[in-house]
Amino acid sequence: MPSMTPEAVPIRDDMIRLGQFLKLAGLADSGNEARDLIADGEVSVNGEVETRRGRQLGRGDVVAVADPRGERAAVVA
Repeated sequence: MPSMTPEAVPIRDDMIRLGQFLKLAGLADSGNEARDLIADGEVSVNGEVETRRGRQLGRGDVVAVADPRGERAAVVA
């Protein structure tokens, strides 16, 4: 796995749902794409595959999406 530095993406509140964060961070273009990525097991939170779109994320959580070109990631800031 290539090393990468996840982009820090600030949020307004203390928590954000995974589906919303994927869109905010640019890891998904739409809610439908976010839903599909999560359902297909392509999204991990802090290194663990996550299949719940409503998973609550807090600052410091690292979200990664498997991509044919490699993994893309962002950290909740």
